[in-house]
Amino acid sequence: MTTRRTALKVLGATLGATAWAEAMAPLRKWTQDLSFDAFLQKHYKELSAVERQQVIERHQRETKAEYGAEVTIADPQAQAGVSFGYALNLSICIGCRSCAEACHEENNHDRATHNSYIRVFEMNDRSMDFEHATVDYDHPVPAPGKFYMPVQCHQCDNAPCVRVCPVEATWKEPDGIVVVDYDWCIGCRYCEAACPYHARRFNWHKPEISADEINPNQGLLSNRVRPQGVVEKCTFCLHRTREGRLPACQEVCPTGARVFGNLLDADSELRWVLENKRVFVLKEDLGTKPRFFYFFDE
Repeated sequence: MTTRRTALKVLGATLGATAWAEAMAPLRKWTQDLSFDAFLQKHYKELSAVERQQVIERHQRETKAEYGAEVTIADPQAQAGVSFGYALNLSICIGCRSCAEACHEENNHDRATHNSYIRVFEMNDRSMDFEHATVDYDHPVPAPGKFYMPVQCHQCDNAPCVRVCPVEATWKEPDGIVVVDYDWCIGCRYCEAACPYHARRFNWHKPEISADEINPNQGLLSNRVRPQGVVEKCTFCLHRTREGRLPACQEVCPTGARVFGNLLDADSELRWVLENKRVFVLKEDLGTKPRFFYFFDE
């Protein structure tokens, strides 16, 4: 995993300062929103505790310098005995998109594009006809004869996005969350093409977000402000959920349609839903083994 950066370090030691700068010029242009220290950084999994803290402190300084915001970046780890899952009650989702808005704000998305990790599809009642569904409806909801289906990262156990990444910048954590090392991602977008749920987002431009809109409570592998040229995704708000809080999208749902929890906890509401409701997963035939479930009351 360190071949690229190790080779560059050796090259830098071999060339003189001027020759090194000239050789790196094209790479600097390609990584225009990525500091050179970040480009030479080790993969997340290879960082020692001290190195990881240095990376966190660098990102905090860079956020202050680039956005004028004081932020605290944590790096909560997966907990033993926890395997996260999510369920969504389609019988009571009203398509208000409060979840998408909360995701937008919690995860420090680009304000100009109003990006979110959640898309809410409006379809004819119980049709599941995605071909004729829309995500840009602008009328009052819920509309007669319609039902709504939010789609986001399904945190697949057999994740196509993980398999296709050529530099191992994305992987599944022990608690089931698929994460991205944003300092290691090369922006090839293979993961975006492989995902059957359109759950990956590519940062075409440096995110535009004012200091007063930045969420200062951030996670190294989750909602810190991502640089231009990388692919990002939902992480079940791991900076919240690994510390015992709910995902932002569930916290704001006005109808209680969202159920998040530990799949290994036999007494959790999530397990009760999976054992007592009509549950299904999206695109089951693809064998991705999602941790995101849908159900109806009746």
